[in-house]
Amino acid sequence: MTDVLICGAARTAFGRSERSGREHAVAAATAALADAGIPWSRVGAAFGGSDAAGLADTLVTDLGLTGLPFVNVKNGCATGGSALVSAVNAIRGGMADVVLVVGFDKHPRGAFDPRPADWGLDDAYGRDGLMVTTQFFGMKIRRYIHDFGITERTLALVAEKAYRNGSLTPEAWRRQEIGAGEVLASGMVNDPLTRFMFCSPGEGAAALVLCSPSVPTRDAVTLRSAVVRTRRPGSFEVFSPVLEAGEPTSVSRDAAAAAFEQAGVGPSDVDVVQLQDTESGAEVMHLAECGFCEDGEQEKLIAARATDIDGTLPVNTDGGCIANGEPIGASGLRQVYEVVQQLRGRAGARQVPGEPRIGFTHVYGAPGVSACTVLAR
Repeated sequence: MTDVLICGAARTAFGRSERSGREHAVAAATAALADAGIPWSRVGAAFGGSDAAGLADTLVTDLGLTGLPFVNVKNGCATGGSALVSAVNAIRGGMADVVLVVGFDKHPRGAFDPRPADWGLDDAYGRDGLMVTTQFFGMKIRRYIHDFGITERTLALVAEKAYRNGSLTPEAWRRQEIGAGEVLASGMVNDPLTRFMFCSPGEGAAALVLCSPSVPTRDAVTLRSAVVRTRRPGSFEVFSPVLEAGEPTSVSRDAAAAAFEQAGVGPSDVDVVQLQDTESGAEVMHLAECGFCEDGEQEKLIAARATDIDGTLPVNTDGGCIANGEPIGASGLRQVYEVVQQLRGRAGARQVPGEPRIGFTHVYGAPGVSACTVLAR
């Protein structure tokens, strides 16, 4: 299988600004090209998208009218991961040897407001309050707490780590440290998840330049695998008020297992990890679903600070979604950007010690889709 290299990576600051989503995207794409040392005119194809900020192909107005194929991608929280898979396939299939991937978004203030019809659901879902995503995350972690003995303090410690790491990340939205006690006291949203355990919809962009090994590069990282999977019967679904009986499945387990198999490595080989943390319970569950521990072992791992930057399994070194917020189209590529910086040794104050060599990223989105990557130096 043809190797694919990430030769350029960039992101913008996440949060709130006067910039439009497209302006974020142009800035990230331009910076990623500069990081790669490759002009826009050399790019042979591009893939990208957003959930709420417009069409990625219109970015050629600002980047340059070169006539390249630019494909719009829209796949919820897996938009970035899906665009990345498309770019990898474009290189492996001989479509182009240099490809740009960009994800961006700009969400209004307040909670996400999905429309039932867009998800194949009746309008009654909205009228009855079943489109409020926070309640489904609360239900999933509450069941997990019951089954595997996770405490609410562990959820608070995950958020505390996120804000601590965010304080070290210049582009993060939430850059003030918040202790576990304050997290627990921040007000209940959906039991057991409090206000400071959740990420917030925001804005920002991230971009990558991918190339084949035949292209001269100056500081490339190898993309060993990139996969996207959708749910199977028995998987937890956001927006579903019931969970089917029988042996449960997990789209995150499926995507992570496929990514590791394609890369030829396992979870124990990974030096730095990015996991979807829409809320702190998600990070806890995804640690096990992606194969980094057994169900229930998170309690001891997190208490021992194993997932800290200087721990044995650094997780969400940039603060994750909790500290950065979640511009949907950009979130998955922001994860890849962070791992690229860690493997290059360019992460500054949040740099994982010991020259990490292998990184992993994971996103999970509604109603049940996951994208994972494995990167190596």
